[in-house]
Order: sequence, then C-alpha cells, then structure tokens
Amino acid sequence: MYERDPRLRKLATGLTLPVPRYFHLTGLTGSAANFVAAAIWAGSDKNHLFILNDKEEAAYFHNDLEHLSQALDIFYFPDSFKKTGQFSEINSSHSMLRTEALMKFSGPSIHKKVLVTYPEALWEKVAGNTSFTANMVQLKVGETVKVDPLLQKLVGWGFEHTDFVYEPGQYAVRGGILDIYSFGNDKPYRFELFGDEIDSIRIFDAETQLSERKLMQVTLIANMDTHAVEHTKSSLPDFLPENTVVWMKDPAYVQDVVQQMEQRFHDWLQLGQKVKVGEEEELEMTERDFVPGNELIRQLQQKHNIVIGPKFTHEGQSPEVIHFNTQQQPVFNRQFEMLIKDLAQHNAAKQTIFIFAENPRQLDVYAASSKT
Repeated sequence: MYERDPRLRKLATGLTLPVPRYFHLTGLTGSAANFVAAAIWAGSDKNHLFILNDKEEAAYFHNDLEHLSQALDIFYFPDSFKKTGQFSEINSSHSMLRTEALMKFSGPSIHKKVLVTYPEALWEKVAGNTSFTANMVQLKVGETVKVDPLLQKLVGWGFEHTDFVYEPGQYAVRGGILDIYSFGNDKPYRFELFGDEIDSIRIFDAETQLSERKLMQVTLIANMDTHAVEHTKSSLPDFLPENTVVWMKDPAYVQDVVQQMEQRFHDWLQLGQKVKVGEEEELEMTERDFVPGNELIRQLQQKHNIVIGPKFTHEGQSPEVIHFNTQQQPVFNRQFEMLIKDLAQHNAAKQTIFIFAENPRQLDVYAASSKT
C-alpha cells in the first residue's frame, strides 16, 4: 500500500534528480515514518542515511526497518565509546559495527544500502576510503598464506594474541587452526590450515566455540576507528556514496547535539584525559577527530534531504511538503479490553485494520483476548 501511494511515488521520482532536493514529510506519527522509509528504500536504487535523535530511537528504527524490509543491507552505526558522551573508553563491539558498516559502503558502485545512526555517532570522523585498501587482507580457501607475516600484520593493527577469541581485535593459534576476530564481521573466523594452504574457513560462535557455516573467502580488517591515520579521516557524509539520501527528524537538533559534544570534549581534553582502548592501550584523540556541527550540516545538505519531524529547520532552504494523516496510537498498557474497544470503533467506521507484531506470540495473546 505504501509503495503504491502516489505521494511516495512522487517522492521517489524527486530523489532521482541530480540536484539535491529537500522534502518535508508532515503528519507522520508513531512508526509511520518507518513504513514510508521501507517503501522508499524498496522502490529506489539509492543508499539511505537515517539520523535519529538518540541511540535508543536509532536502535528501534533499525529494528523496524529490518523487519519491514527483510533486507540484509541495513546497518546500525553507533558511536565508538562505551558510554555515549563519555570519552574515557572505546567499545570494541561498537568499533566492529562501525567498521563493518563502512566496509559495506566503501566502493564506487554501492547502492540500495541503509545506515541508521544518531548525532553523537555522526559527529565522529571515519577512516577515508584509501585507508580501507591499506588495512584489509583477503583470504580464500585453497590459497597459500604465510602465517607469521599475517600475524605480524595483525599485531601491527593492534590485534591481541589470546588463548580463545571472544571480542574483535583478537587472534588465537592452536596447531593448524587459526582463529581471528576481525573488526569487519560480527562473529570470528576459523581457518583450518594444511601446511601453508587454507583448507577451510568457517564462521563460529565466540561463546560456544562451535562452527556455524563455511565460507569460501573473507576479508580481515583493522579497527578503522583507531587505526586510521589522522590525515586520511573524513566525515561520514563525505565517506558515503554520492547517491545517498539523508533522512533526519530535526536538522537543528542534530547540530545542537554536536555542538554540545564539541564543548564537552573540549572540557575533557583540558583535564589531560586520554581514551582507553582495551586494558592497556591508550588512544590520543584531538578535536580534529570530529566534525564541527555547522560543517556537518553543510555536508548533509549537499545530498537529497528528507525531514520526517514536525519542523523543517534547514535554514535558507524551501522544502517540498508532502502531508500524511496519521494519528498517534492510544496507550493501552496491556489492557486488552481497551485495545479491543478501540479496534471495534475503527471496524464500525468501516476502516481496514492491520496489526503488526515482532513476535507471533503477541498476536496469539491478542487473538485469545479478543475471543473473550
């Protein structure tokens, strides 16, 4: 229904034009914007960057898009730190997610991929495309590999030798088995070697140590958040392909949050603090590792922009307004009799009812309640 809606067809057509266009989608409440986004993604060949207002909102939006589209090319892009807004320690899992996403978006002909993020993560600079080439190693079944030089490269990337790998940035060697937890994948790789030849490659579960499936080829990559040389870093908008559409709830809010982070980081630097990576390594970060708020908004405006919040706050731009007529769902708080009464009113008004649930058992509970 959304894909066939003439308003969304008009929007999709506008996104095909070479000159950046600005759209303001009004009247979207609840999860309505998620349905619009899924329909536009399905009906276009563009890449999409969604900037939500905070980490939790971005995680929910990412989850909805995955369920609505059933697509595999939807990536969550968090900030690098263990606690958002606190710069004392890097979160290795977040670094893995960021590096994995950047890998998927690096290249000249990337299309139809989605990145979901929030201002604090968008604020951090990322490795430039040239850094990826210098910090990647491709390995495939049947090829010969010199283990010692490979391990030296991993150590140079900051990888740690352990008995068993359990987080990104670790490797383990046991006889003819080499385990590597790359920053470009959410699970580690297990290489079975026959002499210097790679006999098999598998993905395995770090907790159970059990293999899950075979692969013919993989790419190992360093932590591009911490390993990239400063002069090779760029902003995320500059890194992403030109055919990327930017979605925001509130551009002014994005800029305000980034400016608050700038001041907080400046104050933190004045205390002589350093960023901790792992248990021993420290990372020296400066204000050059981040993008100023006004510059970030300027770069975002160079692409197609879709604002899905109540206000269009891009200064100096006049958007094309597309209006929707959605209403906020009432709060039922598990009181199914209130839900059933509300649905009965819609039914009496000859309105078609659609109910969506992430877990089928939620629908079973509703069905059982409606019978009583």
